[in-house]
Amino acid sequence: LVSVPACCSARYNLAVLACFGFFLLYALRVNLSVALVDMVEPNTSSAKNVTSNVCPEHSSTINVPRNTTGEKYSWDAETQGWILGSFFYGYIITQIPGGYLASRIGGKLLLGFGIFGTSVFTLLTPLAANLGVGYLIAVRALEGLGEGVTFPAMHSMWSSWAPPLERSKLLSISYAGAQLGTVVSLPLSGLICYYMNWVYVFYIFGALGVLWWFFWMLLVSDTPETHRSISHAEREYILSSLKDQLSTQKSVPWRPMLGSLPLWAIVVAHFSYNWTFYTLLTLLPTYMKEILRFDAQENGFLSALPYFGCWLCIILSGQIADYLREKQNFSTVCVRKCFTLIGMIGPAVFLVAAGFIGCNYALAVAFVTISTTLGGFCTSGYSINHLDIAPSYAGILLGITNSFATIPGMVGPVIAKSLTHNNTVEEWQMVFYIAASINLFGAIFFALFASGEVQDWAVSGYHLHRN
Repeated sequence: LVSVPACCSARYNLAVLACFGFFLLYALRVNLSVALVDMVEPNTSSAKNVTSNVCPEHSSTINVPRNTTGEKYSWDAETQGWILGSFFYGYIITQIPGGYLASRIGGKLLLGFGIFGTSVFTLLTPLAANLGVGYLIAVRALEGLGEGVTFPAMHSMWSSWAPPLERSKLLSISYAGAQLGTVVSLPLSGLICYYMNWVYVFYIFGALGVLWWFFWMLLVSDTPETHRSISHAEREYILSSLKDQLSTQKSVPWRPMLGSLPLWAIVVAHFSYNWTFYTLLTLLPTYMKEILRFDAQENGFLSALPYFGCWLCIILSGQIADYLREKQNFSTVCVRKCFTLIGMIGPAVFLVAAGFIGCNYALAVAFVTISTTLGGFCTSGYSINHLDIAPSYAGILLGITNSFATIPGMVGPVIAKSLTHNNTVEEWQMVFYIAASINLFGAIFFALFASGEVQDWAVSGYHLHRN
């Protein structure tokens, strides 16, 4: 197989456009948590949390009067919790249908309209907030429905676009956009709220999403065969590299699929990783504010730092993973297991350490940043493993594992909140312990049961071999 240069190739163009798509998806997802601070009347924002007196106060910024033209709403803490959580209720519903639909109608339309729909609902957010909290919750749940199909659709597209030895590179480029979206939109949303008005957070990102959709519909196609401007050499290269890996049968082998231990290894790893990820994403600002007495809101840069580290790590580890497989002849399963172990045990260690450093704010930020950064190794670990074990059904597999992995987003923060009633350091150590032990369990389970080979049931003619 002659490799075809990466520069300006159709498959790398797809990876870059997908990267922008996921960038916008995450920007559309996290912008509400920033804007919400400005949408709520100051006096109703929280039943005063007990701030721990362990650490000295050290925010000495003078508040500049900011633009206050945006509407203010009197939502209590519980209502805000519902508003922020409503996204996941939509998100979890469309995971498996998303994977199934992508295998039927192709990932291009599904991903395109998933992001287009999310952008349109984002544009409608200020209107919904004006109409009432019920409308806002409904709009957020609908955004979740739109975003739920995107990852399975993308996995489904890569199953026909990514040559096996370039899988880690191509997928890490496209999915790293998600981390970058978090990095840019957290501080940027803060600035927009500060200098303009919170409604523009939704208008700007929503408009960008619609703009992206036009490019996506113009430039992308579902398979190399149907691409308008792909070179003959590249088309042959991709198709020949995948020829023994794809199934031609139309029906989905649900029973052997759901009984497959390598699939459950990915489910457990995905669930465990997301437990830590979501707990941190939603509660880190609280921990910094209540325990370390440092307002992360005032320093959007510091709350974005961990995700920047993670983004760098995803890109680099994708290159390293493919290098090990191609040039050093490491087996696929060895690379996936090693990267998953680094990406789950590393964060667990630093997370627990973050609970024990007292009031050293710089060290806390450093540990949390290292913890989140090391998590980036998982993208070239369990995250791509769906494509190793069943390329034809990668979208459906991702739908299955992501459904389980969305549960921590709904449950983790709730459990953590209920454990930290008095905001003592000991209570927070408990939260970190739980996250770390779940991570540890997921890593060990994956290391024991994961596989790097295409499974029997995922290749056509499987039923013939059995009879």
